[in-house]
Amino acid sequence: MNLEAVMQELEALGKERTKKIYQSNGAQEPLFGVATGAMKPLFKKIKLNQPLADQLYATGNYDAMYFAGIIADPNVMTEADFERWIDGAYFYMLSDFVVAVTLSETNIAQEVSDKWIDSNIDLKMSAGWNCYCWLLGNRPDHEFSEEKLAGLLTRVKETIHEAPERTKYAMNQFLYTVGISYQHLHDKAIEIAQEVGPVEVNQDSAKSKFLNASLTIQNAVEKGRIGFKRKHVRC
Repeated sequence: MNLEAVMQELEALGKERTKKIYQSNGAQEPLFGVATGAMKPLFKKIKLNQPLADQLYATGNYDAMYFAGIIADPNVMTEADFERWIDGAYFYMLSDFVVAVTLSETNIAQEVSDKWIDSNIDLKMSAGWNCYCWLLGNRPDHEFSEEKLAGLLTRVKETIHEAPERTKYAMNQFLYTVGISYQHLHDKAIEIAQEVGPVEVNQDSAKSKFLNASLTIQNAVEKGRIGFKRKHVRC
């Protein structure tokens, strides 16, 4: 299938209600409003196709950009490709659930994530922290440096309350993901989560809320989910 045919199929799958939900989360026109589950049959037709994925991502259409992440071939994507994709990710559902997820299936994931975490650009930092979450929840513990992860936990403790909005969400998720999925630092993650306490987000809106990594880890302990690893990152 070529770009035009895929765009036509995506448009036919679009639902106004889904479109409004995406827009309420930050998606902008153009978009069709395609539920992610509705994309699976289309993926089965196309499989992995990096040239088509790049074409879809470049359209700026949210649904096309999301589908690009589904058919992307991480094994052939370069750091320059990921830089181009993150530059096009204009809100968190793209940065954290398309770019970060795709990056997490590469052997350059930690290297690129480290650079993004240091970037001082909110969505890049968010993608970097989230990529670590996807990695920790999927890959065996021995693929990570305990010293490096401990340093990142300390960084969360020292900077999360002053971090940009989406980065707060991502750092909070990193904190509880380490506590749940990386057993060597479970106790340290609990300790830091307790020191950090509740993290306020959405401070510019009337519906400010609080994130609490300590409670999330405790819930996982009670459910026997410590050490949790998922088989696949992408659906």
